[in-house]
Amino acid sequence: MLSLGLQNLLSPMVLFFVLGLMAVWVKSDLSIPEAVAKFLALYLLLSIGFRGGVEVGHHGLTAPLLSAIAAGIALSFVTPFIAYALLRTATGLGSTDAAAIAGHYGSISAVTFAAVTGTLTQLSIPYEGYLVAVAAAMETPAIFAALLIAGRERKSETGGRQFLREVAFNGSIFILLGAFAIGAITGQRGLAMLKPFILDPFAGVLCLFLLDMGLVAGRGLKQGWRYLSFAVASFAVIMPLIGAAIAAALATLLGLSAGRTAVLITLAASASYIAVPAAMRLALPAANPALALTLSLGVTFPFNLLLGIPLYIAIATRIAR
Repeated sequence: MLSLGLQNLLSPMVLFFVLGLMAVWVKSDLSIPEAVAKFLALYLLLSIGFRGGVEVGHHGLTAPLLSAIAAGIALSFVTPFIAYALLRTATGLGSTDAAAIAGHYGSISAVTFAAVTGTLTQLSIPYEGYLVAVAAAMETPAIFAALLIAGRERKSETGGRQFLREVAFNGSIFILLGAFAIGAITGQRGLAMLKPFILDPFAGVLCLFLLDMGLVAGRGLKQGWRYLSFAVASFAVIMPLIGAAIAAALATLLGLSAGRTAVLITLAASASYIAVPAAMRLALPAANPALALTLSLGVTFPFNLLLGIPLYIAIATRIAR
């Protein structure tokens, strides 16, 4: 595990993230324009989705894929209830804030998914590209779970439809699933055509995106530190480990390979800072968005990137068949 940790810490992706953090701490004027940052995120989601679709098109809808998707959906729906109970018991947060934060920790981080797959590739540990379907399936169940926890009910049919539309057609989910479908339709022929765009620049784009994420996380910590009591900050480290433990148990029951186990554990341990915040602004406007983002992006994301992913991979290589 120590060896994996050192490899991950010294990878270009992680070091660029640290560079972004340092830029904020030393008050550098380094910045990435918002339009560029959105393009980088769009590219990563498109690349991940397309490659996953190609894998599904190649292998088909197999029993392992369907079982992994079912496990992912179950994890995404159940985890917010555990997170909510922990927040209410240990932190004293109000029910609305606790429900909103719980939704973040039931959903997933696409960038963390990209980071773990990149690390697995560096370590020559095979994993199935169709796992992007599992990541996509884990985006939305947590949002519905958060609303159930908060006791939030739509007062009109129009409002309910608006909410469902916002969730179903959220940009990150739409491009991920759309690229996945295109990859499944075009298969290896499409991958060969787009290889110079889809595959070759991926690592460099991921470095730039993580540089921006370092800048965003640094600003979030700088502005949101006042919300971080010891108990609340501890939750942002403990909850990923709880999610990872549940996913590891599920992976063992399903008999997943080391690569699939590592990805499932990492997805369960990650926290959303793109899709869920947008949904929570619409569904739970009374919740404090700064608190949830500070925890998911300022604490959990760095923890997973620097320490969590090596730990999850080490666990996966031990327990996988």
